[in-house]
This record gives sequence, C-alpha cells and structure tokens, in this order.
Amino acid sequence: MDEQDIFVERTEGEIALNIKVPLSEFHPGLEENPDIFEKVINAILQYGDVSIVIIKSDKNYIYPEDQTKILNDLADTYRNVLEKSVAKPIDKEIEEKYPEEVSVINYFLYSGIRRDPIGAFVFASRALRDYKAKYSINESSDLKYIIDRLSYLLEEFSNTLIIKYSFDKLVGYRIGDRAPYKELFRPLVRPNFQYTRIMTEPPISAIEVETYNLPDPDKSEVKIYRIPNFSRWLYFITPPELLLNATEYEILDEVRNSFQEYKPEKEELIQPKRLRETIFNISKNLIEELYKKYGYTLDYAQIDKLARILVRLTAGFGVIELILADPRVEDVYINAPISSSPVFIKHSDYGECNTNIIPNIKEADAWASRFRLFSGRPLDEGHPVLDTELVTELTRARVAIAQNPLIPYGLSFAFRRHREKPWTLPLLIKNKALSKFAAGLLWFFVEGGRTILISGTRGAGKTSLLSALMLMIQKKVRIITVEDTLELPTDSFNEMGYNILPMKVRSAISGEISEMTAEEGIRTTLRLGDSSLIIGEVRSTEARALYEAMRVGALANVVMGTIHGESPYGVFDRIVNDLGVTRTSFKATDIIVSVNKIRSADRLRELRRVLNITEVRKDWQEDPKREGGFVDLCTYDIKKDELIPTRSLLEGESEIVKEIAVKVKDWAGNWDRIIENIEARGEILGKIIEYSEKKKDPNILEAPFVSRAVDRYYEIIKELNDLRGYANKEEIIREFETWLEKAN
Repeated sequence: MDEQDIFVERTEGEIALNIKVPLSEFHPGLEENPDIFEKVINAILQYGDVSIVIIKSDKNYIYPEDQTKILNDLADTYRNVLEKSVAKPIDKEIEEKYPEEVSVINYFLYSGIRRDPIGAFVFASRALRDYKAKYSINESSDLKYIIDRLSYLLEEFSNTLIIKYSFDKLVGYRIGDRAPYKELFRPLVRPNFQYTRIMTEPPISAIEVETYNLPDPDKSEVKIYRIPNFSRWLYFITPPELLLNATEYEILDEVRNSFQEYKPEKEELIQPKRLRETIFNISKNLIEELYKKYGYTLDYAQIDKLARILVRLTAGFGVIELILADPRVEDVYINAPISSSPVFIKHSDYGECNTNIIPNIKEADAWASRFRLFSGRPLDEGHPVLDTELVTELTRARVAIAQNPLIPYGLSFAFRRHREKPWTLPLLIKNKALSKFAAGLLWFFVEGGRTILISGTRGAGKTSLLSALMLMIQKKVRIITVEDTLELPTDSFNEMGYNILPMKVRSAISGEISEMTAEEGIRTTLRLGDSSLIIGEVRSTEARALYEAMRVGALANVVMGTIHGESPYGVFDRIVNDLGVTRTSFKATDIIVSVNKIRSADRLRELRRVLNITEVRKDWQEDPKREGGFVDLCTYDIKKDELIPTRSLLEGESEIVKEIAVKVKDWAGNWDRIIENIEARGEILGKIIEYSEKKKDPNILEAPFVSRAVDRYYEIIKELNDLRGYANKEEIIREFETWLEKAN
C-alpha cells in the first residue's frame, strides 16, 4: 500500500484517518481483516490520535469516534510500551536458550498486538500460564526474566479498552475468531458517491419488532428494533444504494462525478421537478454508455433504479426522501451540529425513534442552498429561519430550517410529512378519528357555508381533517387557499376537477419582504369573486382581516382554517387576546372542531381523535365559556372510543343547524328530517368503507373515488327532489349502493 493510500484530513472539527484498500480485498473492514486492523494501528502510531477512521474500498466504512477511541487507546498504550526498556530486544543468548518463550514475547509485542490484539493477548496469557505450571523458576534465572517481561506486557495491555470490553469473552476463546471485533467495531457505511453515513448492522442487543417495505419503486426495507434499557426505538432503513454490486457503485461514482461539469439553467434551479427530470434523463444516458463501455448489459428496470438513486443524491435529499416516503413517518428531525447525532423521526406507531442514518454537513449545506433557491426566500444570518416545502415523486413535506445565530451550532432541519393524497372522511372514519355521524355533521356544515376552525396541538391532524372537508365542497364552488407554506394538496384537487386557486403569502416567521402578507392575501380573495376560503393556518394579524370579511358577509361560502389551541376557549383566547380580534368579531366563528392526540390503552401508540364539535353561540358578551357561548354538538366518549352526538344536537338546540335548515324547504321546522339527512351523509361515507373492504381495494377510500361519490350524492338528491320533492334517508342510501356496485 502506497503512502498516498493513507492520509489524514482535518475538516469540520474532525481528524479523519483515510485508508484506501484495493477492491480485491474480500473483507475491507478492520473488524474482519487483521491486515487492515494492523494498517490502522500503524497509521495512528504515525499520525497520532484521530477522530474517525475511514476505510475506502467498494464503499466507505466509517468508524465513528466512540469506536476510534478504542483504536487510539491501543496505539497509545503500544507507543508507551515501546518507549520502555521492556520493549528492547532480548539478548541472543537468552533467545537461544529459550527460543519458544522468546518467540511468544516477540510475536505479542511486534506483530500480534497490532494485528490481532485479542488473539495475541489470549495466546500470551495461556503461554504464561503454561510456563508457570511447567517450570520451577529460580528467581535469578533467565526464565524468570522472560516470564516477568511477558507478565508486565500482559498487565499493560489488560488495561486497554479493547481487552476490557472483550474480557468476558476470553474464556474458551478460539484464537483467530473475529466475533469480538465485530461486536466492538460496527462501521457506518457510506457509498463512495454520497456523504451521508449509514449504520448497516443494528446493535447486538437490538430486538427486531417489525419489518416492512416502503412504497418507493425499489421497496426499501425498514426494520423496527427495540433496544433494551433505551427509551427510543430504532428505525433501521436499508436504502437501495447499499445493495448495489461493486460495478454499479463504480459506475454511479463516475456518473456523479460527471455531473460536476453540468450547469443547470436558472429555470431548472427554481423548478425542482424539472431539474429532477433532467438529471434522471441525463443519468440514464450516461449509465447506458458506461455499461456498454465496460461490456455489461442492463435491463431498463436496473437503469431506472440507478438513475433514481442519482437523482436523490444530486438534485434531491438522499435517504431523507425515502424516510419521508414512509406513510408511517410523521416528522423527521436533523439537529445541529450536523454529524454529531443520527436523524430522528416521529413514527405513527412507535413514537420518537433514532435512525441508522448519520447526516453530513456538506450534504446539509447543499440541501439548505437548494431549499433557498426553490422557495425564493432568504436563509442567512439576517434571516436565520426558512419555512418552505418539499415535493417529490414520493412525498410532500413541510420544511423548517434554522441556522446561526438562532441555532449556535449551525443548520438544523424539521420535516413534517404530508400524505401524498388528500385525506378523506372515509379514511378518517376507518382510522376512528371521528364517527360516521360526526363526519356527516361536518359535511352538513360545509355544504351550509359555515365558518369552521379546526383547532389542536401540533401534529394532531388539523390539516388532514381540513383537506378531507375540502373534498366535500361541491365542484361548482370555487376554492381559494391561503398558505404561507404550501401544505394543502391543491395539485390533487386540480387533477380531480375542482376549481381551486392556491395563494402563497409571506411567512409570519421568516417571509421575504417581496411576498404579500397573509392579511393582504385574504383581502385580495374578496376581490376575486364568490369562493370558499381555506386558510392553511390562522397565525397572526391576518385573523383580523379574516373576521372583518366574515362579519360583513363578504364570503358567501364555507370558510375553514386551522389554528393552534387545545379547546374552544383556547381558540377564543388565542384569537381575541393574542391576535387582536374583537369579541364581537369572534362571534363570526360558527363551529370549532377540536382534534388532539390520545394514548392507546397500552400507552405505546398515539391516536388522533376529534374530541369535540362545538357550536359558537352569538348571545354572550364577555366570556363565551362562562356565559354558555360554547355548546358541544358531538363529544368524544373515551370508553367507546367514539365521537357521539350530544343531547343538545339531538333535541334540536343547535342554532347553527337551524340557520342552515331554514334555507331548505323540507328541513325548516322539521328536526327529524335534518338529523335524518346528517345520518344519511354519514351512512354514505360508511358505505364507501364497506365497499372498499368488500372489494379489498383501499383505493376506494382515496380522494379520487370519494370525490366521485360526493358528486353522485348531490345527483341523487337532485333526482329524488325532482321526482318526489323530497329525498329520504332510505332512498338516498339505496340509490347510492346501486351506484357503488357499478362505480368501480
């Protein structure tokens, strides 16, 4: 191995020892190959202590600081011993007299301890035991000199970390067995063409709990492990780039290097979808050329797979994209300082989890630059926070980035994953987030053009419910959405034929001055004609503009939005006391839907539930809670795990329902028919679930089919009204079931 194959790099506060190993080496890892182990120890002896060790072969095998500490400790002990007289060569006369005994010392000191320290220690210890049993030693004899020297060496190295950590495995140890090394040294693996480090083996103590595949084209595997005496689970992902052969690695490395000469057009830089398509096509062409050059053949599926990997690692966001493709992942966190801790996730079933992914600052810097370009928003010392979104073929996510001076240790990222398709009421019912009746009631309010605020804590499911209710708006009604970060799946609504106009406004936290404020955006919607208005989240002063519009009746259709708050009174307190809306204006709110997370009975999972559907009355003056201004129409029964209607609703005490009913001829003054209509809506949503289960087709619960079902509901109502002047529950459901059987 040449000198240039061993070198030390000092970057990012790390001292990295790099050792290039020929591809012909079958086992490039130091835990498996004693030759490599010896090269590492020799290099540390030459260069001094290092932070990490990187073995460069078919992949990069990276031994992090806690493992490198063991190697530094062994090298330091060895260096100290060599400086003492005990390391001097033994006289030839003694060596000729006791050749076997001297050879043990020479092997231990000059070869074994650097190459196979555990094996050398066991071998020398057993030899010493045999000598003491075999010989009667005269205190002045040469043999005693040999035995004392060997005893001293063993005593010195018994205090090294590698022997201490392995001591309980030395009884009966078979010399040459590398198993103890594999427990101590578990490298992170990084393909040559990327910076992110990946742990390829779980800890020895890890207990596998579940295995499943992601919905990405390559079906990446995820394993969930429980680590004894550790509070978080381990989310262990195996991306496809780890499963490639040596030739594929070499070609991907070469193709990625060729991209250094590629200069994207300005239009591509600000259009991530276009940039990804361009790189995908270029990658396919280059991969085909290289495979022909090297005499290999690939089918189209393999070429596409390699091109997808290159897109993720060049124009995309690496393994993070795959993690965000997991429908059971809710949040992904990358903390500063980058590289000092793994990526963390929030899993829908296992809560907070560590992952086997260690990010790298070079890639993190590239990601931050990419988000800055895509969003058109600044990210610098004067603007240390950036709110934006990530949209790929696999996922949609909201992204929050923070850096210096807000985060003293540099960049940090938080990704909030959004469902690729809009949530639907049947999906939420199936997941027990709300009952059929409650879903029918909310649909009733949407059609009735009421003002609805969905409140809850972060991650409670506010946006999911909001998008599901948007799906219930009739397609003849125009929808305008106002968001500072595009979270609502407006593209999907466009594809389904909705008349929808998304507006992006300035972030309340970090928006660019050139962007329109949310307050101005809401006022602009009033000049764009009658529309349903959807506010992604009520955050700041835009609340005053929203309530002004609602108070003067400028919005003729449903108005919906989300807001942080744990209860109806919490929403009142936030809007009136924090956001400066008057009490009188707050009465323009008709319905507050409270959503939150609760713990499952086994305390292991978080469940999202609608806890209350609350009407806001208009006859209070100062405090709606004290003066009866909040009336629950549905409340959550924890024993039944169900949202059930209250007596106030069933006995006809809802003023909002009456206001809607008075505009419909057959409902006015007939409470039974109103409740029957609400029940019919809920039953229709339930029939969709039944039909999905009957056909074993989960796509029936998705937005495209549910949107068609909503259209059919309104057609049935019109047909029955034209025929009889009234549509009763039984006829509605019968006609809908007939349509279901033919619809798919």
